[in-house]
Amino acid sequence: MNIEQIYTGCLAQGAYYITSNGEAAIIDPLREVQPYLDKLEKDNVKLKYIFETHFHADFVSGHLSLSKKTNAPIVYGPTAEPNYDVIVAEDNQEFKVGNVTIVALHTPGHTMESTTYLLRDENGKDVAIFSGDTLFLGDVGRPDLAQKGNELTSEMLAGILYDSLRNRIMPLADDITVYPGHGAGSACGKNMSKETVDTLGNQKATNYALRADMTKEEFIEAVLDGIAEPPAYFPMNVQMNKSGYDDFDEVKERGLKALSPKEFELVANQNEALVLDVRNQKTYSEGHIPKSIFIGLKGQFAPWVGALIKDVKQPILLVTEEGQEEEAVTRLARVGFDNVLGFLKGGFNAWKEAGKETDTVTSINAEEFAEIYKSEDIPVFDVRKDGEFTSQHVEKAEHTPLSNLNDHLAQFPKEKTFYIHCQGGYRSMIAASILKSRGYHNFIDIAGGFKDIAQTGIVTKEICPLTGEPK
Repeated sequence: MNIEQIYTGCLAQGAYYITSNGEAAIIDPLREVQPYLDKLEKDNVKLKYIFETHFHADFVSGHLSLSKKTNAPIVYGPTAEPNYDVIVAEDNQEFKVGNVTIVALHTPGHTMESTTYLLRDENGKDVAIFSGDTLFLGDVGRPDLAQKGNELTSEMLAGILYDSLRNRIMPLADDITVYPGHGAGSACGKNMSKETVDTLGNQKATNYALRADMTKEEFIEAVLDGIAEPPAYFPMNVQMNKSGYDDFDEVKERGLKALSPKEFELVANQNEALVLDVRNQKTYSEGHIPKSIFIGLKGQFAPWVGALIKDVKQPILLVTEEGQEEEAVTRLARVGFDNVLGFLKGGFNAWKEAGKETDTVTSINAEEFAEIYKSEDIPVFDVRKDGEFTSQHVEKAEHTPLSNLNDHLAQFPKEKTFYIHCQGGYRSMIAASILKSRGYHNFIDIAGGFKDIAQTGIVTKEICPLTGEPK
């Protein structure tokens, strides 16, 4: 028996590849399935089952394409109702893969079909659980994504999740390995560990949600406290996972159409396409296509695309570094953004050489900002998350989180110069591109972000998370 975790950092997502005696199972595969096919061929094993822990909201799974290419059946847990043929497992139903057994444990709460898969070895010993979004390391899945009108409230789902954890997972042996669906950085939870594998015993000892003496009321309050609004693309990804989607090969073929600057401009105008620049933030600041939006590949690319581009059907044109086109199309497809119409052949240099209009972002380092800040009363806008801002921030800074920046546009002065920053420079450049696309050009980005600002001696404030008062 072999278990391989295939972890994708951009999505903070874990897929799992299990082999035993010539057969294999894959749990929660990503959209692009060729790497799995390569593994199956290399290991000379037959894919027997594709297991899905639930209908994912944060990414489009590869289950349909993988099933089509291998003829392996797709397995969902009880109550699942997709628009295609699957095995809807009964609670405690067993599936044989080589010499091992995979048992479907129905664990609703994150969603109603959520299922944890328990792996038993050839001797019948419980070895591992693949917990999907039911149990994370340090946290549990958010219970606010599966509401059906007024039928299910977040409180009701949290209560169901409490019962699932206490009745189905916590009674299992402490030495069982926990393989979660996500790690730190995913929007599917709020307090996940950076580790991606642990023992159930250690989670019982350290995970707040598994505290043995916790009442259901305490659990509901703790789990719902501080949950951010889910990204806008979540419901659309759920629908794609339930109803079906285009094969990734088709999406890739459409998206990898090389366009000259003239063709690029024509396609953009004809389709009202969003120009998405995925290069490095410094390169973008030094020159870019006017009104293009920056979301760099070298960061939390897919989650920020999903959070900031409201419609997965939005036509998109790409500006990339040479050789990054396929990576960009792939990572967009993972979160359901399939309508890429092509990329700029020759990149931004080709655009400049064609004599097309360009724009820049004014950026200074933290030391330069500190000198200005100490001598003038200047507007400063912090685009980090709530917890980061609360922990420590520049005194008098306005808090305008990137995730809902468009809701805060009225806060930005239209004539006076203002300054923006995040933690390290990536998110503030995304904010800069959005501001420029909305007609704001009277701002300066602080490269290096708060990480560098904190080293300059500028007075900062910390807020006590318990009292809400300055420390």
